[in-house]
Amino acid sequence: MGLTVALAGGVGAAKLLRGLARIVPPQNLIIIGNTGDDLELYGLHVSPDLDTIMYTLAGLVDETKGYGINADTFNCLTMLNKLGHETWFKLGDQDLAIHMTRTVLLREGRTLSEATAELCKILGVKPQLIPMTNERVRTKIITDKTTLDFQEYFVKKATNINVTDVQYEGAENAKPAPSLLDAIRNAQKLIICPSNPILSIAPILAIPAIRNEIKNTKAPVVAISPIIAGKTVKGPADKIMTAMRLDASAYGIAKYYKDILDKLIIDTADRNQKNKIEKLGIKTTVTKTIMKNHEDSFRLAETLMRTE
Repeated sequence: MGLTVALAGGVGAAKLLRGLARIVPPQNLIIIGNTGDDLELYGLHVSPDLDTIMYTLAGLVDETKGYGINADTFNCLTMLNKLGHETWFKLGDQDLAIHMTRTVLLREGRTLSEATAELCKILGVKPQLIPMTNERVRTKIITDKTTLDFQEYFVKKATNINVTDVQYEGAENAKPAPSLLDAIRNAQKLIICPSNPILSIAPILAIPAIRNEIKNTKAPVVAISPIIAGKTVKGPADKIMTAMRLDASAYGIAKYYKDILDKLIIDTADRNQKNKIEKLGIKTTVTKTIMKNHEDSFRLAETLMRTE
């Protein structure tokens, strides 16, 4: 089995990767993680998308929420609240230990890639997880009144705000993390996980060298639609696509990725869009894409890896 490279961010991606990790040998699976969601909080560097992937592949994730660490406690956050700090971003005690360790590694001079590799080693995550860049890139949400950091929009405001634009601050001049471009060049299959296209995948593609390498790859580029019957299973992908005047549908996902995509996997609920998508020149596979448990993740991963 050749090298498989996946672009990933969010809970849907982590669930798919959980299935892929059962099929693809760890040395043949490289994950490019979104860091546009990263933030500095309580003096710590927090990487939510990288952490969700790590916790899921390590078997530590809170299965009910899809993120965070299972059975975590929030004693530190309770005390921070008493001390007058804002606590809208819910970090558990074990979660905080991860951010503390990452921050120490970064202050010692390690890059984000190196810190991520060290954390993966400690947690027993065997596939290689690479941040999209070691430089600062931040997803900014533009409204008709102000500009918000991603987590303010996503967590503090719970996405209940009128979005007029999304920008990826720092992406234009950011360099891909070391070995990332080589991974894309050597890939036998390149996967776009069922992640929010605007908030999780676009920050990765906003780095010019990454998008250019993907556009020129000879490997098949396969995506799984995160939109099912016009809605998302989790998260605001449908809402933000509509706000950006994009079609919140499987067909809309195909159009959004049209310049880089060879194949798209859509849910059975959207089988009526198959012919329309294929008229864009994108081969389409119809299957059940909702991942409620480990076996669903494995089954979808099997379908994905069989897709030629």
